[in-house]
Amino acid sequence: MWNALLAVLRYFQAAVPFRLGPALIATAVLVTLLLIPAPHGLTPQAWSLVAIFLTTIVAIILKVMPIGVMALMAIVIVSLSQVTSGSSKGAITDALSSFSNPLIWLIVVAILISRGLKKTGLGNRIGLKFIALLGKRTLGIGYGLTLCELILAPFTPSNTARGGGIVHPIMKSIANAFDSDPAKGTERKVGTYLALVNYHANPITSAMFVTATAPNPLVVDFVAKATHQSFQLSWTTWALCMLLPGLLCLLLMPLAIYLLSPPELKATPNAVDYAHSEMAKMGPLSGSEKVMLGTFGLMLLLWANVPAMLLGPAFTLDPTVVAFVGLFILIITGTIDWDDVLSEKSAWDTLVWFGALVMLAEQLNKLGVISWFSLGMKDAIVASGMGWPAIAAVLVGVFVFSHYLFASTTAHISAMLLAFLTVGAQLIPGEYVVPFMLLMAAGSSIMMTLTHYATGTSPIIFGSGYVTLGNWWRVGAVMCVLELLVFAVVGSVWWKVLGYW
Repeated sequence: MWNALLAVLRYFQAAVPFRLGPALIATAVLVTLLLIPAPHGLTPQAWSLVAIFLTTIVAIILKVMPIGVMALMAIVIVSLSQVTSGSSKGAITDALSSFSNPLIWLIVVAILISRGLKKTGLGNRIGLKFIALLGKRTLGIGYGLTLCELILAPFTPSNTARGGGIVHPIMKSIANAFDSDPAKGTERKVGTYLALVNYHANPITSAMFVTATAPNPLVVDFVAKATHQSFQLSWTTWALCMLLPGLLCLLLMPLAIYLLSPPELKATPNAVDYAHSEMAKMGPLSGSEKVMLGTFGLMLLLWANVPAMLLGPAFTLDPTVVAFVGLFILIITGTIDWDDVLSEKSAWDTLVWFGALVMLAEQLNKLGVISWFSLGMKDAIVASGMGWPAIAAVLVGVFVFSHYLFASTTAHISAMLLAFLTVGAQLIPGEYVVPFMLLMAAGSSIMMTLTHYATGTSPIIFGSGYVTLGNWWRVGAVMCVLELLVFAVVGSVWWKVLGYW
């Protein structure tokens, strides 16, 4: 009997694609949470969904199975448990609801479009240009990517389109030029560092301009409501207030990541000569490269809403529509073909796992978990009797770090920001309300640093395989704290100089 059991155990260890130890830990987390009675103010169904969400995150962190399988597990459990609906049909509808989310398809299409840069060679050419300009040191290339992100930010309302659709393909091309490739196990050569810089430039630039990410206009609206219209952030006011702390963050970020996740290849003294020689071998732009370049130019103009500025709001296009237009152009011109689309595994993997996490976050909001959390936070602060500086710090900290529970900045801001701003406006002395509002506005973008599902840009860059999950979360937490400190300290002084308090 024991021999038979051991044989079965050995079979499962060899055949079943999960790690037994981490799987048992994740299962224990789920069972423990389900045995805890639902907290006051939450329905049993809502608490069960919290348990499913937290277990999924634990399973992903512990790498029980590939992240896509863990996402599929969440879909199956939500469907079977029927925590979101009274019928299995309603539950599976809820479980699959996020797959119609335009943001998710923007991510998928951006990954597919980036394949064209590699296939045509244009990405390699752009990478070589960067190396020729700034390639004497890997750190210099990091600053080059950061500058690219900053230049695009005021004109690209989708941070996903900017960081994932435009800058990321360039970053990959630069890494490939140094033979830094996850498929070869050489990602730490320069690719890990450049991927982290590529990503962490994105939240900072998103915080610097109203037009740099989609939820920022909602932040403007909530700030006006919380202050009873006494403080309104125009495009110019936002940009001026965020200018100095934002630029300082951009200056510190590549260096901080250089220390946190150093590239193996630091000095590249021959890189400039190499880049020039390789570009000479490539010769002039090919026809497919010109199509790729023209498609990117068209997409950038449309993402920047240039037609709407010139011809009126009727010509505004959703960023996902623009991405599909770009993909269709590449396919019908033969720049990429349908087999390229089908074989881009990272795009379809991202569709599954990011879609599942977005679904869980949306359902948590739908079942009242987020509003319950916000109300409890307000009551606890009032009961604590703490001074206003501590209140401001707690409100900012809890709002920012609760983003671990969200797979969308828009969803997080929609669910929680107005409540937190209102509490701050009520409990913080009037002369300090404006700097609090500005810090919360910056935090609504800085929170994107935290996880690999924090915003649309993160699954694109994480999915490219250059950064491990542990490294992503570790660097993200450190950078989030560092950037919050810069905005809190330098920002407060800057806002004092500008006369806002």
